[in-house]
Amino acid sequence: MNMDANIIFTGIAIFFARILDVSIGTIRIISIVNGRIITAFILGFLEVSIWLVVISKVLQEINGNPVIGIFYALGYASGNVAGILLEKQLSFGNTLLRIICFDPSSDIANKMRGMGYRVLEFRGSDSGESHVTELEIVCKKKEVPKIMKKAREIEPEAYYVTESVDVNKRQRFATLQPATGWRALFKKK
Repeated sequence: MNMDANIIFTGIAIFFARILDVSIGTIRIISIVNGRIITAFILGFLEVSIWLVVISKVLQEINGNPVIGIFYALGYASGNVAGILLEKQLSFGNTLLRIICFDPSSDIANKMRGMGYRVLEFRGSDSGESHVTELEIVCKKKEVPKIMKKAREIEPEAYYVTESVDVNKRQRFATLQPATGWRALFKKK
C-alpha cells in the first residue's frame, strides 16, 4: 500500500465529495416527500453526477490503495449526519403541530391566536380522570420551536406531536389530509 500525499489528497477529496452528494440525496428525498418536483430533479442530477465522478475514481484507486475505500465509507457516513443537520436547519414544508395541555384553564390557544395562528381546540380526558386539551396548529416546520417556547412559558408540562401536512393553496390551514393511495379506495362512494 502506497501512502503518499497524492493518495491522502485524493482520499480527502473523495471524503468531502461523498459528504456533499449524500447530503444532497437527503435533501432530494425530503423534496420528493414534499412534492417539490423541480427541486428533486435538479438535486437528483447533481447527486448522481458527483457520485459518478467519485465512484469512478474509487474504482481506479481501490486495488492499489484500500485506504480510499475507508475515505469513501467515512464520507458516506458523515454525509448522512450532514444531511440530517442540514434538513433541520432548512426545515422544509408545513407541519401539523398538536399541543397537549393538562391545565383546562390554559391560555395557550389564545396566545397562539394572538400570534396569528389558526388554532383548533379539542377537549377530552386522560384515562377518564383528568381533563386535557389538544390544540392543532398548521404552521411552517421551522416555526415549531418558537411556538413551543411560547406554549411552555404558559404551561411547562405541555407536550407536542408533529405530522407533515400538505397545505392546499386555497385553504392555507388544512388540518386533515385526504386519503391517498390504497386508502383512497375505501373513501370512494
